[in-house]
Amino acid sequence: MKSWLSLTLLGFLTLCSSAILSAAETVVDHSSELELIRDDFGLADGPSWNDQGGLYVPDVKGSQLNLLSTRANRWSKPILTDVRISATFYNHGKLYVSDNGNSRIAVLEDNELKTIYQHDKAAKPAQKPNDLVVDMQGGIYYTLTGPGEVRYIDPETQDSKVVANLSAPNGIILSPDEATLYVSAYADKQVWSYPVKQPGQVGEGKLFATMDDGPEKGADGMCTDRAGNVYCCGASDVWIWNPAGELIEKFPTPTRPINCTFGDNEMQSLYITGFGGLYRQKMNVSGRSPEPTQKQTSNQNRPSTEIPADIEAHRNVVYAEYGSRKLLADLFVPTTTKRDQNPAIVVVHGGGWVKGDKTKFRALAIALAKRGYTTMAIEYRLAGEAKFPAGIHDCNAAVRYLRAHAKEFHVNPQQITAVGGSAGGHLVGLMATGSDNPELQDAGGWQDQSSKLQAAVVMAGPLQIMTGSVAENSRKNPDFYSNQWIGKSVDEGMDQYRLADAYEQISAGDSPILFITGELDNPPRNQPAREKLQAAGVTTDLIIYPDAKHGCWNQLPWFDQVVEDVDKFLKAQLN
Repeated sequence: MKSWLSLTLLGFLTLCSSAILSAAETVVDHSSELELIRDDFGLADGPSWNDQGGLYVPDVKGSQLNLLSTRANRWSKPILTDVRISATFYNHGKLYVSDNGNSRIAVLEDNELKTIYQHDKAAKPAQKPNDLVVDMQGGIYYTLTGPGEVRYIDPETQDSKVVANLSAPNGIILSPDEATLYVSAYADKQVWSYPVKQPGQVGEGKLFATMDDGPEKGADGMCTDRAGNVYCCGASDVWIWNPAGELIEKFPTPTRPINCTFGDNEMQSLYITGFGGLYRQKMNVSGRSPEPTQKQTSNQNRPSTEIPADIEAHRNVVYAEYGSRKLLADLFVPTTTKRDQNPAIVVVHGGGWVKGDKTKFRALAIALAKRGYTTMAIEYRLAGEAKFPAGIHDCNAAVRYLRAHAKEFHVNPQQITAVGGSAGGHLVGLMATGSDNPELQDAGGWQDQSSKLQAAVVMAGPLQIMTGSVAENSRKNPDFYSNQWIGKSVDEGMDQYRLADAYEQISAGDSPILFITGELDNPPRNQPAREKLQAAGVTTDLIIYPDAKHGCWNQLPWFDQVVEDVDKFLKAQLN
């Protein structure tokens, strides 16, 4: 076994030279080498990332299912043995597997495989599931390579044929908004796309892309990133296309790649299985986090992400578009309140402007929806994908979208607010103070609507960017988050830092702001902003939670009090 072994510099230079676009447009992080993590598999196949910091890797020839804990940098004992699993997919808190050896789709429960759907083991041609993907409803699309089919198992375990007569279907994945199903045709080295009419039903397919890297067969496993770019393992390279089917990049692996998935805490590592083992490549654009479990978990530190029956969920809603890039949001609408009168909250996740995901604030969005708000947890473009001001453009577009679709989501358009934590808190502060600055607005849709907030809650987010601790860290550390997000240090890009500085935007008529922080975080962080807001006649307040650290809004026991305080402040401003 070789642990986190770097490939040669020659291999890295070869990888760099394969880029199709300029460095500013690439999705591969060419400053980081492709790493070989482990090479003693019989044949590593379809990997998947769970939400506890682990990577599942089936060894189809070694008849094992393995788990790598990336936080501890160690492998557990094989979770399963005597199994021939060709692919895994983690979603909704569960690991789904394509049990190729036993002709079934199964789910891992208590380290045992429970059958979801069983095919006839004696059927001709062989009905052996190859790859699979699980949608937001819990339905499963999977490929049967021999019969040339794609099939779907609905949440009630009813199996149906989705696609027929495809030449050797292999890899399979959904677009982030689940409006498109992609399937690779192994023998023809093609990728096909199918519009999803409803879960388990697709329209006419069309050729999305073709690999032209020689006579060897090989359009294999697939994944997508948060921008909707499509990754497919070919005969010798990993190919990457944008959602329009235009080739962005391709990069070689030392041995033939088989399948791939995103992982690590920032979801910016592409894990690739192949004939040589398991590899990892750092990426600029991050992958998508698994859909959270909808059941109460035993984790005593985390609030529940279960969606109750009286909350109507609209997940992966497209709220803004920039060319082929679609920005997504999860909306949660209470059904027990007076319809069309709900106040609304745009929920903005943190992560230093470089990482994070709309699912990270799922519990907060649900808890506030229980209190009568229509909540909208949004993704926005992070530093690796697009530099500032792209992220704030997205946040303001979300407010405009919500106003334009107020009736659809039962929202009072005169009562739209926002809540954000950490970097998301900074963005919410900038939304609250900079809605009248045209440089913070952009295309993306709904330009006839206002992005003005009626109130805002900033949870431990810095309003000062060109001064204070952010500026100090920008000067000390070239890789500091703000430098990645803006693309320059504070001294190199003072005009951009000034534009991103919510403190600099403060003026009379700004939205009321509640500041929330933990006692062990940095309570004085936004004292200058509070003083400036008060001087401008803008309502503001501060709540400090005893013994709480950064991120307390997502942790028990503080979570419930945060929800109570946010609700109390917003209602006071809206009534």
